[in-house]
Amino acid sequence: MSPVFRHGRLRLYLLKLLDESPRHGYEVIRLLQDRFMGVYSPSPGTIYPRLARLEEEGLVTHDESEGRKVYRITEKGREELRNRSDDLTELEDELTASVRDIAREVTEDVRETVRSLREELTWAARDIHGGNQAPPRGRGRGSASRGRASRGSATAGTASDDADAWAQAAGDDAGEIGRAHV
Repeated sequence: MSPVFRHGRLRLYLLKLLDESPRHGYEVIRLLQDRFMGVYSPSPGTIYPRLARLEEEGLVTHDESEGRKVYRITEKGREELRNRSDDLTELEDELTASVRDIAREVTEDVRETVRSLREELTWAARDIHGGNQAPPRGRGRGSASRGRASRGSATAGTASDDADAWAQAAGDDAGEIGRAHV
């Protein structure tokens, strides 16, 4: 997976977020985590020093509200965003591509997991029905299969149907996420 932010890009994105609305540091962290489906979550040690640096440069200011610093973009910060609008557009395109990559990787992982689950359930159902055939070469039946087999064929059949539904839903959800704009 490609890095989420290249050098200096987080700074620009923080300005963009503060241009949308005043925010406290923790809210910025949560917002970034949400926009990246939990895969990227900057630490306070990443965000707060950058906010302090932006404040030193006069690009943001803060007010105290309920014991928290709420950061607001200044006119100088808005001017920087206007001057770097091409950079910001490029950054947003990169972030959208990054989110699509994340969604594609998650989709592939889910599909592989469902394939493995489906195979385990197939072998469990065969064990229940007395098939006890050897699995295909290179594929073993683990203790998880034998444990599931003792629960009954109805469970194996239902779980197999559920696995198919989950695989379809995972593909649909990941496609939606990949199309979402950051």
